[in-house]
Amino acid sequence: MPMATTSRRLLMLAPLGLAAAGGAGFYAMLRGMGTGSYDPKGVPSVLVGKPAPAFVLPALDEAGVPGLEDAALRDLPAPVLVNFWASWCVPCIVEHPQLMTLAREGVPVFGINYKDKPADAAAFLARRGNPFLRLGRDEPGRVAIDWGVYGVPETYVLDRKGIIRWRWPGPVTPEVLQQDIRPLLRRHA
Repeated sequence: MPMATTSRRLLMLAPLGLAAAGGAGFYAMLRGMGTGSYDPKGVPSVLVGKPAPAFVLPALDEAGVPGLEDAALRDLPAPVLVNFWASWCVPCIVEHPQLMTLAREGVPVFGINYKDKPADAAAFLARRGNPFLRLGRDEPGRVAIDWGVYGVPETYVLDRKGIIRWRWPGPVTPEVLQQDIRPLLRRHA
């Protein structure tokens, strides 16, 4: 058999091999979901177990609370939540009542307003309430990149020493609040 024919046959089989590999990966993912070993929301964060990256963000003046910097996340009286959000973010509307509940209960909630217009962010908080003790504006999104944020909303729990203990990509729902955040707050109190 000539070499050109063999090369052509191998080239024709390449898509079949890629399809088989993709199918095997999909099957493994489905099996993992069935056994609970695969978490589709489980986007890892290299920051868990480490202090927050260095940053300084200006305040959203209309919110009436100070801006936010990494120094404010160390040597705390209690664990805190750091929430990345934006006024244009629909899931941020979904999670906002849970953040308001935590704030009313005395849990420190710090906010980072991501790639938003200050007037829009201020209107969002005026309409829905302001759960944030401190709120920084990250208009260019640079701080979010340093934190490894994939999209808003994204929430982090930091212990009293400022070590990131948990990350949640997506809205904080009542279930996430009860099953994940409250136990973490108790554990790191």
